[in-house]
Amino acid sequence: MVDFTRRKLMASSVAAAIGTGVVGTATATDGPDEHDTPLAPYVKGDIKRLSTTAFGAEVTGPFVFDTGELVYSLQHPADDNPEPFNQGGVGVIDDFQFTFNGRSDEFDELPAPRTEAEERRVQSAVGEYRLLVQTGDEINGGEERFGHPQTPDGRDLAEITEPSFEGFGDQADMNFFVPSDDGEIEGYLFTNNETRPGAISRTPLYRDESGSLQADLENAMELENTEAFREIGGTRVNCYGDLSPWGTPLSAEEEYGHPRVGGLATVGDIVEQGSGVGLRGSSEFWNRPNILDLEGSLEEIFGEDSWYPMGLHNNRNLEKLAYHIGVDPADQAGFDEEGVAIENTPDPIDDEQFPNRYRYGKIVEITEPTADVPTPVKHHVFGRAAWECPEVMPDERTVYLASDGGAKGVYKFVAEKPIPEYDDRMDVRGTLYAIKATEVEEGPVAKTDLEVEWLELGTASNAEVESWIAEYDDVTQVDYLETHAETDWEEDLETALREADEAVAIDGNQDYITDEEIVEWATQYEENGPDGVDEELRRVPFLETRAAAKEIGATIEFNKAEGIDAHDEAEPGDYVYFGISSLGGNMTDREGDLQYDTVATGVVYRAELERDYNVSTLEPVVVGPNEGDSQELLNASLINVDNLMVLDDRRVILCEDKGNFGRSYNNDTLWVYEPPARVQVDSLAVSHDATGEVELTLESIPDGIAGGRVTVTVEHSDVARITEASYHDALELTAEPTVENGGSTVEFRFADLENEIESDAVDVTLATLELEAAGTGTTDITVDVHALDDDEGMPVEPQSRPGVVVTGPPSIGGGDSDLGTPTDPDGDGKFEDLNGNGRFDYDDIVVLFEHLEDDAVQLNDAAYDFNENGRIDYDDVVELYEEL
Repeated sequence: MVDFTRRKLMASSVAAAIGTGVVGTATATDGPDEHDTPLAPYVKGDIKRLSTTAFGAEVTGPFVFDTGELVYSLQHPADDNPEPFNQGGVGVIDDFQFTFNGRSDEFDELPAPRTEAEERRVQSAVGEYRLLVQTGDEINGGEERFGHPQTPDGRDLAEITEPSFEGFGDQADMNFFVPSDDGEIEGYLFTNNETRPGAISRTPLYRDESGSLQADLENAMELENTEAFREIGGTRVNCYGDLSPWGTPLSAEEEYGHPRVGGLATVGDIVEQGSGVGLRGSSEFWNRPNILDLEGSLEEIFGEDSWYPMGLHNNRNLEKLAYHIGVDPADQAGFDEEGVAIENTPDPIDDEQFPNRYRYGKIVEITEPTADVPTPVKHHVFGRAAWECPEVMPDERTVYLASDGGAKGVYKFVAEKPIPEYDDRMDVRGTLYAIKATEVEEGPVAKTDLEVEWLELGTASNAEVESWIAEYDDVTQVDYLETHAETDWEEDLETALREADEAVAIDGNQDYITDEEIVEWATQYEENGPDGVDEELRRVPFLETRAAAKEIGATIEFNKAEGIDAHDEAEPGDYVYFGISSLGGNMTDREGDLQYDTVATGVVYRAELERDYNVSTLEPVVVGPNEGDSQELLNASLINVDNLMVLDDRRVILCEDKGNFGRSYNNDTLWVYEPPARVQVDSLAVSHDATGEVELTLESIPDGIAGGRVTVTVEHSDVARITEASYHDALELTAEPTVENGGSTVEFRFADLENEIESDAVDVTLATLELEAAGTGTTDITVDVHALDDDEGMPVEPQSRPGVVVTGPPSIGGGDSDLGTPTDPDGDGKFEDLNGNGRFDYDDIVVLFEHLEDDAVQLNDAAYDFNENGRIDYDDVVELYEEL
């Protein structure tokens, strides 16, 4: 029995799929409604409110321990909340554990806050939220403060820079826990702080005498203040992240300032019009001294034609990052007699340690996380963006990545081998892809899937990309002036800045990759493919990822993609979830690939994992309301999903970053999403003339099963036929399975008299089917649920997921050959064991080579097309050898 590519049945009607609606308060229908977006809000399953955070704060960084305990961050709460809810930090919900039984029966739903006192504190449906560590707490023996970057000589940047350097320690986001072998502590909690420069804290956790989690602040540390971090340029705007399957934290740098072109415009548009005025993004002005003065400068230069470069405000504090990694701090202006901050205007930095723009917007892996000093590695091959989060699949090769903000992309990286197998992370090599998304059909958001294609951008290793980045390490703020201005900046800084700003706005920043290089890369890409570009241009998609992806037609229209996650042990057939905080902007503007109706409160999509952990369809499962909906509806709906986390039992924690949005309460909420029940049949690869078994299973059964009637059909009985069927032993009352229509269908009718299928069951096997290979080929196995009732006497309307049967080819060489029937040892639908000895070895490569022209091979491309180019050729021999 094996898993490989599964074919997706079209979802049943929204009315059937909605289940209980939105927490029982809203039910979608198939007809139009009075909402701006028909069929919204919508939930395929159910959501339930577990916690609300304190006024002003986001819900971020959820993490659930193996024990079921939950921590999450209190990010930037209002200063006038009562203590301790007036300062950011990380807290745990005491006296509460998830039970991982697939249903949210551990808690009664938390009522919406009703008073200002309730809004001003963190509330939980069960247990109590207790802060473990907070903004400014002294850590590391008093040498550091939580979430506070320092200069190399140990000075706190919050104390030596002007007041505009805001947010230290108050922006806690990601939390991931790494267990320790040391019996004195449970392990280490890694927490991001979304500051500039960025901060990643490591806090030891232990249990006190009562068994409650406690933070060991004495031995906590700020990783960004270590020399290892400064050697890679420090870090910046560390948002959410992931815990890799091999147990290392991955921190996402949400570098909003990375766009070099605004909106949906391309670099080609700039080259075509001969100027970047009105189009150029803020990244092109990266090394401009006092970059926040740029907006005013552009207004003076271009007047009515001036514009706000995309991401400009997010490139603030670059001087502070420079101080953090080793540049001597400039004198700070402080306050005047009125207590007003005096503008800080340091001289342009001419130190080669000025931050290199291509070193930020990366995924930072904390290797050796339990060592005295962990080692950070930036995965340059993942690309450069405003990363909210990565999600590393259990194959340890495939990584999905979401870039936050408006007009951004979704990306995928596939390593050539499992990442832990690289002794040196700088040797990690693989291919970067950008999403190309197409709406399946016109209709309501809740009923519109997205078909996904992945456009290959390029292949490289971390070491290669690092060598390209290093070529720009000596670019400074002085270069901005000396490269682009005729006036001597030391004699007249104001005039030199004006000249440089005008030159960069029109012609681009010549200190970095130029417009012409990006357009030339795209031209060669279109002519020769991603592997056919000049060596000097291979850097383009890794250093200018968003611009490169736009140039070749990727879908760079996603608005606030803020969460990706899958079950830690997800297999093909399981789901990975994608959260879009606000479905608006370029997703709804009637231009480009996406032309949705606006859902200002966002959408949660899920995608079924295929055999190689690819995804090809995004299906909406939670659609938010819009402004103008009733307060009752808004109170009961998910609004602006941010981080999300899939639990071991396949439920999903959904966090909010919403503001108010018309609710009766002003707090962000942590919801628990319970997906609908699913009935499915396994997939199977079976050798010629052989038999194999598949199981019919139910997934996520919140209220048990009383009984039902289900039919399983093999679509092409000339490929495979059902020969036998039997029930799970626990089912007492059953009708004999009836195999009909020449082995193409079987019906099951059963009742669970003894409640053997319990209400907390996650996966239940109903029956087993034996199938016989009737001929070489592929066929679907579909499931039709005619009736299914739970233990409460209510009908269950599960989603049905089909399986696929691949039947293998006959022996190679004909009747005179001593070769056996080929087999599929790894169950991927390809028959690597060509000699039929039950294993994949070098002899199989020889058999394929010697019999490549035989009809037995040429007529069975589904079995032997190892390079997946649609035909059998000698490259299939090479591909098979490389697999070995």
